[in-house]
Amino acid sequence: MTERSFLFLQGPPGPFFSQLAAELRAAGHRCHRVNLNGGDWFDWRGTADNFTGTLEAWPAYLQRIIARELVTDIVLFGDCRQHHLEARACAAADGIAVHVFEEGYIRPDWVTLERTGVNGNSSLPRTPEVYRRLAPSLPSVPDHARVRPSFRQRATETFGYFLASLLLTACYRGYRSHRPYPIVAELYGWATRIVARPVARQRSAVALRRLGQRRYFLLPLQLDSDHQIRIHSPFTGMHDALRWILGSFAACAPADVVLLIKEHPLDNGLHAWRRTVVAMARELGIAERVLFIEHGDLYTIVGAAAGVVTVNSTTGTLALASGIPVAVLGTAIYDLPGVTHQGSLGDFWTAPSRPHRDLYDAFRRVLVARCLLHGGFSSSAGRALLLPRAVKRLQDEGVTPVCLSVSTMAAA
Repeated sequence: MTERSFLFLQGPPGPFFSQLAAELRAAGHRCHRVNLNGGDWFDWRGTADNFTGTLEAWPAYLQRIIARELVTDIVLFGDCRQHHLEARACAAADGIAVHVFEEGYIRPDWVTLERTGVNGNSSLPRTPEVYRRLAPSLPSVPDHARVRPSFRQRATETFGYFLASLLLTACYRGYRSHRPYPIVAELYGWATRIVARPVARQRSAVALRRLGQRRYFLLPLQLDSDHQIRIHSPFTGMHDALRWILGSFAACAPADVVLLIKEHPLDNGLHAWRRTVVAMARELGIAERVLFIEHGDLYTIVGAAAGVVTVNSTTGTLALASGIPVAVLGTAIYDLPGVTHQGSLGDFWTAPSRPHRDLYDAFRRVLVARCLLHGGFSSSAGRALLLPRAVKRLQDEGVTPVCLSVSTMAAA
């Protein structure tokens, strides 16, 4: 096994990147980290540099770290953060492999690990024929245990990350977050949401009882700060997307159908989405046909829906796995002819197209083989499953990239 030098940049809140580096060191590799803010410092255990300069000074600084540490691989979470965009450009110029972690393309029991870029920047093919050709040579998706996230653990780790970032602001004066909200606001939002959780659960249970046996479409909200919304969609944010979707529902959906809107489980609580949805629904005259929930078992809710409309949430893949029609309004790797509804959103409310199960199975088989790892970021149990798989994949990618380029896949 050839020793490699991994440089870690920002990861998901919590100890996952630190734990992954420890496992890679145990496997005989070198690992280093650059902390960009106090939250990065708080989450990391091991050798690190602290970058305190501005974004303009970042590329030259990174090049010095790459040369000093003889970096062969860069590991990061999310490929559209400005520091990560610059890192990907430096890596491409120097022939360094970039490994991008992200929440799993397929919900819920998977994490994405892909070379170079993810989501709209993924090298995965966008034509169904390639998946049909590749799938027969790949194993079926194995049976696996459910990976249950822990809201308490994720909330605690996220709160700790933001608190450390706030307290150590003076040590990282040049840092500008990729997130659009001040750290104080994020902390306040998370604290409020944690305190209000019991009330939100009760409200959601009441809404689901009101839904009863009525036919409904599901709209899973996404994080307003998510690059999936800000970069890989036609919308400026979730408020813009909500207005578009609710307007279409009011104009085109049958009068006896309900739109059920579910808040994202990791929403920071700053937007008061419930009030926004209620106000929009009243304005459009559909208040009795729109329900909002913060909590609920996603498997059950998706499985009973007439369809799921989303900008590009991975909840869409959960619906597709159950044969539920999905309308995608942004850019998503699973938005393929024969898999998702290809007509207009207006048509979706009345005649949603169901996925071809064989094609979705082929798509899923390719993803699991090339880009997905069983496990999760949001619980200790999920990370215990994820870590050995991530180490193996990172070591294997040193020989042959696991996620093939579009041209290579097309030729398969």
